[in-house]
Amino acid sequence: MAMNDLPHTALRGALHLLWMSSLVVPLVSVLREPSAMRWFGVLGLLVLAVAFAVTLRGGPLWVLGVAILMSMPLVAPAGPEELSTWAWIGGAAAGFAPLLLSGPWRWLAAIGAVVVSGVVGEFVGGYYTTYQVIAALVGLTIIAMAGLPMWFAGLLEQARAGREAQSELAVSEERLRFARDVHDLLGHRLTVIALKSELAGRLASSDPERSAAEAFEAQRLASSALEEVRDAVHGYRAVNLPEQLEAVQNVLQEAGIRCTVSEAPVEGERATQLALALREACTNVLRHSHATWCMIDVAVAEEEVRMTVTNDGAEKPSSEGNGLRGLRERLAAVGGQVSVEKSGDVFTLLVVVPA
Repeated sequence: MAMNDLPHTALRGALHLLWMSSLVVPLVSVLREPSAMRWFGVLGLLVLAVAFAVTLRGGPLWVLGVAILMSMPLVAPAGPEELSTWAWIGGAAAGFAPLLLSGPWRWLAAIGAVVVSGVVGEFVGGYYTTYQVIAALVGLTIIAMAGLPMWFAGLLEQARAGREAQSELAVSEERLRFARDVHDLLGHRLTVIALKSELAGRLASSDPERSAAEAFEAQRLASSALEEVRDAVHGYRAVNLPEQLEAVQNVLQEAGIRCTVSEAPVEGERATQLALALREACTNVLRHSHATWCMIDVAVAEEEVRMTVTNDGAEKPSSEGNGLRGLRERLAAVGGQVSVEKSGDVFTLLVVVPA
């Protein structure tokens, strides 16, 4: 999995800590260097730290590769022989190669880093085997400590993508169902209306009385079809708010988010508007936050109905999304209001509709 695909800041921080830990011994070693090589070594380590930070934030991998190559002439000759200065850097490269790369290249790069460590050790007057052993042990330690969390992070990202795909599929299925219902309602009626209109046109000159009757029948069928479409749309839009609240609570809990619901009896158009807002709020919690809990409260006052959705997964402030903007415009058309508030990690959505 690429570093810019990491879903959690905490995981990125842990990986950065592992990398910096692998540079502790080289830093101590170069600081013990009595000659001017000390400052070249410090420069090399600084370049490594910056390059890894850039890569961790989604930068190209070649930046880190170049930094590792630059560290060989800058860091490897510095420090006492017994600390095997560059072996720790080679070990870090061997440990992070399987985490940064994909396919067979990840393991070839890891093995190559261990081999190169031995060559560098031989070149600076150290022991080939000692450098390789240190690099191999450091690499295995990094893989053991970082590989499992990254694997779990990948599973979490796949689970989130699966939830999003499932919700999009549900929306698509609902659209298809509604399109099928409209087709069943209008298909036959429109065909009959077209035939009767055509017949009325042909009979207009030869049999005006029957032509008028056919035209009247076409008008009656059109009015009946319009009424059926209105009934279908009303039935499609009408919702049961308690059922929607229960469904949202189940979805959030299945996603690992603790959800509590406090409801009041709401019916009619108000229930429909609140249900639409509830769906938008649930979608935002699942897609755009890392919430661990969510509270939904519906309260009825004398002149208004208020629904409050609060969760602890607020992200950094960003521009208002299309879903929230559309919800605000839709509720404004019926005299309702939408407001949002962020306090630390807590995000609150307040929806108010006339009672």
